[in-house]
Formats: sequence, structure tokens, C-alpha cells
Amino acid sequence: METLTLNVPAMYGDHHVIEVRRVLSGLPGIGEIYASSAFQIVQVDYDPEQIKPEAIKAALEEAGYLQELDVPVETGAVAYSPDGQETFFRHTTAFEQARHVVSFAQEVRPAGRVLWPCPGLGVIRKADEEE
Repeated sequence: METLTLNVPAMYGDHHVIEVRRVLSGLPGIGEIYASSAFQIVQVDYDPEQIKPEAIKAALEEAGYLQELDVPVETGAVAYSPDGQETFFRHTTAFEQARHVVSFAQEVRPAGRVLWPCPGLGVIRKADEEE
């Protein structure tokens, strides 16, 4: 058995760890799987005679785990830019009626995807009722 360690940027929660383990355990020649959403790392023991590292990477790529998350970053600049450059701005509001509640609003423009990827938690489909 050999060991392969991969950075998995889209694995950011425990539900992703479960899905990554499911994807990898379905491949031939896979032994122990260590997956950490805290460190976004997967370490896999595999049999090189049964599977190549490229096939392991391809399975994770197909599941959507090897691509970087497109998360907007605040610029630190003021909300108004005199040169017309678009800035990232978070608006904070407090209302007297809400007392100790503070709300945040942030405009996030889609960059290739409408939502952040959440592999393993797809759209719930209605089961066919024909039996």
C-alpha cells in the first residue's frame, strides 16, 4: 500500500467528509481514508496495482472537491470608490425596534456558480410513485 495526500479545498464541513469517504471507498484498491474538513486534507492508502493516483484525483474532481471555493474577500476600501472601481462592501444595520439584534447584508455576485458547491447534498428529487 502507498499513501496519497491531497488538498481538498471544497471539503469544509463534516457532511463533506462523509461524502469524500463515500466517493473514495467506492474505488477499487482503496484502504484507509483519513479526511479532515478542518485542514481540508485527505490522506488515502491505496494499492498501486489496482488504482493510480490520477484516478483518485479524478474521482474527487468529478465530485467537485478539488476546485477552490469562490469566496468574496472584503477589500478594506470605502464603500464609495471615486475612480469607479467596484468595491466589496458589507452593510451593517441596527434598528431601535430590534434592540440588541444586528443584521448584515452583503451582495455576492455569482462567479460561474450561483451557489457554493455542496457535494453530496444535491437537489431532493421526488420519487416516482408508480408501483
